[in-house]
Amino acid sequence: MASKSINSLSRRSLLSLGAAATAGILSRPASAQARLATKARIVIVGAGAAGLASASRLVQRLDGAAITLIDARKAHFYQPGFTLVAAGLKPKDYAISQTRDYIPAGATLIEDSVAAFEPEQNRVKTTGGQTIPYDFLIVATGLQLDYGAISGMETGLIGKNGIGSVYAGPEAAEATWREMARFTDTGGVGLFHRPDTEMKCAGAPLKYAFITDDRLRRAGTRGKTELIYAAQNKALFSVPIVSEKVRMLFQDRNVRMVHDHVMTAIDPGRKIATFRTPAGSQEIRYDFVNVIPPMRAPKAVRESALAWQTGAFAADGWMEVDMKTLRHKRFPNVFGVGDVAGVPKGKTAASVKWQVPVAVDHLVASLSGGTSSEAYNGYTSCPLITRIGRAMLVEFDYENNLTPSFPGIIAPLEELWISWVMKEIALKPTYLAMLRGQA
Repeated sequence: MASKSINSLSRRSLLSLGAAATAGILSRPASAQARLATKARIVIVGAGAAGLASASRLVQRLDGAAITLIDARKAHFYQPGFTLVAAGLKPKDYAISQTRDYIPAGATLIEDSVAAFEPEQNRVKTTGGQTIPYDFLIVATGLQLDYGAISGMETGLIGKNGIGSVYAGPEAAEATWREMARFTDTGGVGLFHRPDTEMKCAGAPLKYAFITDDRLRRAGTRGKTELIYAAQNKALFSVPIVSEKVRMLFQDRNVRMVHDHVMTAIDPGRKIATFRTPAGSQEIRYDFVNVIPPMRAPKAVRESALAWQTGAFAADGWMEVDMKTLRHKRFPNVFGVGDVAGVPKGKTAASVKWQVPVAVDHLVASLSGGTSSEAYNGYTSCPLITRIGRAMLVEFDYENNLTPSFPGIIAPLEELWISWVMKEIALKPTYLAMLRGQA
C-alpha cells in the first residue's frame, strides 16, 4: 500500500512532502499566547540545538525576563550533517555556522563555560570566574565524547591509518570520509561498532556501516571486503522490530555481526581493536574502523548535585529529570533538555524539538503560578540511511512503539527515497527554524 502511494506521486510532490513531513516530525509550532510579564532571571547553560531553541521559545513567551545563555564555543555544529560529510556527500562547511547568528533578540550570550553547578544556591560558576545567579535554570550542555576511555585512542588519530570517527566534529567527519574513500578503493576489513553507554543518534553507527557498504559496491570492491558490525549487546537497535529489520538487511548485504562486544582499546600501528566480551578480550583486525567513543554527561554536570544519584543513569552522570516534564526531580526550578537529560530515549535533534516546548511550558507555568499538562513521550526520530538515496524513517517513543507521522505513505521499515530526501535535503532548514523558535 505504501509503495503504491509513493509511486503515484511526482518527484516534485515527493520533495514537497519531504519538507512538510520533516517539519511535522521535528516541529511543534511556537505558542501564540500573550507574553507573560516577568523579571525572572533564566540561565541556559549550553547554546547548542537545545539551548538555542529554549532561548527562542522563552523570548516568544516572556516579556521582561533576563535570559542568559552560557557557552564558550563560537561555532555552531549541525550535527545531523556529520554523517553526510563523512559519506562524501557534503563539504565540512555544510555543518558549520556561528552560534551568535541564532541568539534571539532579548537574550544575552556569555562566551564562557560553566565550571560548577550550585543548585542549592541557585547559581552557576564559570571557568572565567563569574558567579551567575538564576531563578530558573535550563541545562542544555550536550554530552562529552570520552575517547580516552578507549586505550590508545585520541582525536588526533582520526583520518590516519584507517581510523575514522564521525562524531568528533566537522573536520573529523571530513577526515573520516577521506579514510573511508581510500578504504573503498582497496577493500579489506571494515569494522563498525557502538559503545555500551547512552549515546547521541544511536542509529549513526548503523548508517555509516550501510553507507560504507554502498560506497564499496559503487567502487566495485565489495567482493574484496569483509564488513563487521560489533554490537555492544545482543541487539542492533533499542527498538526490537527495528533491530530485526537491521539484522535482516545486514545479513542480506553480507555484513558479519558479532554481539556483546565493547571496544576497550585500539592499536593504530597494528590496526587491531580489542573488545570486552563475555568470553574475555577479543581482538579484531581492521583496515578501516569507525570509532564511536563512550558518551557521558559533561564533567560539571557529573560532579554536581544535578546528576542522577542512583539507577541506570548515575554511572555516566546524566542529569536527573522527570522523563515526561524534563523538570529536575529534586530542584524544581531546574530543567534538563537535549543530550544531557537522563531519560530512556531522546538524544536526537527530533527529540530536542519535542522536549523543549514541554520544558518551556512547565517553566512558564511556574512563573505564572499555574501548572502545565504538557508531557514528553520519548519521541525520537532516526532517518536511518541504508544506502545512498534510500533510508528508513524510524520514529518511536519511550515504550518502543513505532509512531509514524505519515502512516500509509511513509512506511517506517521500508527503504524509501522520500525518507532519504528528508535526511539529505529537508531536515536542515527545519532544524534551523527550530533554533529560532519558528518551527
